Amino acid sequence: MIKTISYWSVKGGLDNARPIEEAMSEAKAAGFAGIELAIAPEGVLTTSTDQATCEKYRVAALKHGLLLQTLAAGFAWGICPTDPNEATRKKSIELHKAALQRAAWLGCQAMLFVPGAVKIPWDPKFGPVRYDNAVKWSREAIKQLADTAEKVNVDLGVENVWNGLYYSPSEFIALIDEFKSTPRVGVYFDCGNVLGYHQHPPHWIEMLGKRIKRVHIKDFKTSVGNLSGFCDLLEGDVPWKETMQALKKIGYDKTIVAEMMPPDETLLARTSKAMDKILAMA
Repeated sequence: MIKTISYWSVKGGLDNARPIEEAMSEAKAAGFAGIELAIAPEGVLTTSTDQATCEKYRVAALKHGLLLQTLAAGFAWGICPTDPNEATRKKSIELHKAALQRAAWLGCQAMLFVPGAVKIPWDPKFGPVRYDNAVKWSREAIKQLADTAEKVNVDLGVENVWNGLYYSPSEFIALIDEFKSTPRVGVYFDCGNVLGYHQHPPHWIEMLGKRIKRVHIKDFKTSVGNLSGFCDLLEGDVPWKETMQALKKIGYDKTIVAEMMPPDETLLARTSKAMDKILAMA
């Protein structure tokens, strides 16, 4: 498995303001083998970034000795594919299509996709969207994005997130299997997120199996139970040994991306050290 850090974990990354090469240099210095860049409507890497610039970042990763296998698209939180407003849904799909193209130009193999929301915990103005409508609209978005993913040869990784939607592994299986004819569609599994809805990460891994395209890790304290429960790796309640062994059992050998927020001066060093211990449990 490939030890990777999220661009969002680097200072300035959440604002999409940190120069890409600076982020790469910092990731390499902290001992990571790869970095997951992030795309946004505005900032250093956007849905308007041209092919030449993307290819420049691709070359920069090689120069720094880093793998650039995945791209994270987080703008579904602000421009949601399950928004009741049809124009917003259409805009979200178009942005994600553009992001998939940039992922291909970067040389990435997969892109993270947030499939919409019923509610957003940190945005009280959003929703609630009626559940059946959210499911219908998220499936419509995935169907359209699957076509683009096939064309550009990038996996569409649908992430399990705190969105009030798809909180069961069985429901996620049904969602992904609806697109069996499109092998580019799979799960971007986040093992820390499932603890927030009282689930067991290894069970999700066992059930999802080969549907898992990529993996995010973070830790979570169930005694806190809200957004403040996310914490440093190895300081929460993720059953790391069992989780890593479950990944090994299904034959997963790709990127393990630590998505740790908010950034601080020592976050990358702490995360790198903890990941070495976690990866050794596989």
